[in-house]
Amino acid sequence: MPQAEDDVDLDGVLHEIGQFGRFQVRQYGLMVLPIIFNALFTLSYIFTAGNLEYRLEQTEESTIVRDFNITCAHNDWKLTLVGTINNVGQFVALPIAGYLSDRFGRRWILLVSVAGSAVFGLVRSFATSYEMFIAMEFLDPVIGSTMYTTAFVLALELVGPKMRVTGNNIISCAFSFGEALLGLLAMYFRDWRVLLRILYIPGLLALPFLYTTVESVRWLLSKNRKDEAFTILKRAAKLNGKTISQAAFERFNCIETKSGSAKSLDTQTYAQLLREALANPALVLRVINCSFCWLTNTMVYFGLSLNSVSLSGNKYLNFILVSLIELPGFFLMQLILDRVGRKKTLFTTLVLSGLFCIISVFIVGIDAPALHLTLFLLSKLSITMSFGTLYIYTVEIFPTNLRQSLLSTCSMFGRIGSMIAPQTPLLAKVWTPLPMILFGCLGISSAITSLQFPETLNNELPNTLEEAMNMQGNDIPATDR
Repeated sequence: MPQAEDDVDLDGVLHEIGQFGRFQVRQYGLMVLPIIFNALFTLSYIFTAGNLEYRLEQTEESTIVRDFNITCAHNDWKLTLVGTINNVGQFVALPIAGYLSDRFGRRWILLVSVAGSAVFGLVRSFATSYEMFIAMEFLDPVIGSTMYTTAFVLALELVGPKMRVTGNNIISCAFSFGEALLGLLAMYFRDWRVLLRILYIPGLLALPFLYTTVESVRWLLSKNRKDEAFTILKRAAKLNGKTISQAAFERFNCIETKSGSAKSLDTQTYAQLLREALANPALVLRVINCSFCWLTNTMVYFGLSLNSVSLSGNKYLNFILVSLIELPGFFLMQLILDRVGRKKTLFTTLVLSGLFCIISVFIVGIDAPALHLTLFLLSKLSITMSFGTLYIYTVEIFPTNLRQSLLSTCSMFGRIGSMIAPQTPLLAKVWTPLPMILFGCLGISSAITSLQFPETLNNELPNTLEEAMNMQGNDIPATDR
C-alpha cells in the first residue's frame, strides 16, 4: 500500500527495533492486567445475580436473590436485568471513552477506567438494596468498560505487522483466562459480597504498575508530538537490543505539513476529522457493516456463555469449560489467519457458528448428550475465532486518528447484542429454540455482509482516512512488504 513521502513509516521502524522484542513483551505483560480485570468485572453478574435454574438448588450460596428477596418467579426479570444494565452502561460509555482516548491519550484513559471500575465494584459489594446494586452495576462499566479496547489498541499498535496475530491472541487468551478465573473464584467464594471484593481490590493494587506503561506512539505522532514518540521508540530499540537507523531518525525530523485533502493530523480538530469521515459514504458503510458484525459476535459469544449451564449440572465447571474452549480457537486462528487472510477467516467462522446453532435446533428431541455438547462447544469455538479476528480486523481497516473512536463506536453497537444476550433465558420461555435460531441467523447474515471488507493481511496500519479507504482488496496480499 503506497504512502505519501511525509508519512511516518512506523511499521518500518518497528521492523528495525524488533516486531515483538523485550519491550513489547513488557508492554503486553502490563496490558494483560486490564484485560483480565475486564473479564472479571463485566461477567461477575453471572454469579452475583445468581442463576435462575440454580438458585433453589445451591442453598449454600449467598447472592442478591437471597439478600434482596428476589425469590418469586415473577421477579425473574430483576435477575436478567442486571446483565442488561451492565451492557447498557458499556453502550453509553464507549463512544465517549473513545473520543477522550483519541483526544487525551490511551494511557490516562486506561488508568481512569481501571481505577473507576474498581471503586464502583467495591461500593457495589456494600449495596443495601437492589436499587443501589443495579445503580453501581451501571456506573461500573460507564467508567471502566473502555479498559479492554484501550489496552488492546495500546498493546497492538506497538507490534510489527507480522506479529499482530500473535499479539491479538495474547490479549484474547488473557480474557479467556480471566473468565475461567472468575468461575474458579466464584466456586470457592460463594458469598457475592466477598466475591466482588476479591475481584475488584486487585484493580486498585495494579494501578502503580499500569502507570509505568508508555503512551501509544501512533497517537503521539497523530498529535505531532514526534519527540516523545521517538524517545519511546529509542527506548524500545535499546531494550530489544536494536538500533534505529539514521534514515529513520531523519524521517521523523523532516515531516512537513500536508496540503489539500491529505491534511496533517495535527492541523485538524477532532470535529473536522469526524466530519470528513462522515462525508465519505464508503467509510460510513464500512462502520455500519462492522457494527453489525460486532452486534452478531457479542450476542452469540455472550449468549452461549450465559447459557452454558446446559452443559452439565455444575454451573461453575460449565462456565470454566466454556471459557477454556476458547483457547483452541485462538491457536487455530494463529495457524490460519496469516495464511488465508482476515476476510476468509471471519466469513468461515461466522458461517460455522451459525450452522452449529441451527443444527442444534433440529436435534432437540434426540437423547444424545454428547452430540448436544459437541455442537454447543463447536459453536462457541467458532464464534471465539470470529470475535478474535474481528478485533484485529477492526484495528486494521480504520485510520490512526479515528481508530480508537471507530473501534469504540463499533463496540458500542456490539453491546446491543450483549444487552439482549442476558434476556435469552426469557426468550426461551416463549419458544425454546428461539435463542439458537436467532444466533444462527445472525451469524450467517453477518458472514455474508463481512465479504464487503477489504483484505488487510500484511498491510501496514493506515495512518490517514485516504489510506484506509484505498486499501487493496486482494484476498492474499504479498507477504514480503
